[in-house]
Amino acid sequence: MTVPATKIAVLLRDDLASWQRLNVTAFLVSGIAASVPETIGEPYADADGTKYLPMFGQPVLVFAGDRAVLAAAHGRALERGLGIAVFTADLFATGNDEDNRAAVRAVPRAALDLVGIALHGPRNAVDKALKGARLHP
Repeated sequence: MTVPATKIAVLLRDDLASWQRLNVTAFLVSGIAASVPETIGEPYADADGTKYLPMFGQPVLVFAGDRAVLAAAHGRALERGLGIAVFTADLFATGNDEDNRAAVRAVPRAALDLVGIALHGPRNAVDKALKGARLHP
């Protein structure tokens, strides 16, 4: 197996409830899948021939950090030109994509109440952006 030259990582704020961590992770990785189709592998099938949807062809690493770590990683990711998806605290109160986008659009970048980000890019650049974060327990 060849190690991919890119990396997918999710960084979550460490004070989220369990359901929030799962919800945020699912939403964030959908942004990577939609924007970077080459990250998606081939469809799956079981021994009976039942077909299943394809998934990422590389691991997704999940990290945790406090607000400061998240804000710093967000800034470093943008500086490095990495693909980035964001989830803000405001999105917990919305119920659809249009309202989600409006909620993010209403807040200047420096004031976003980030609860999670997902990154995709060269492994080294993603690692540098996530400096200070720890693997999610």
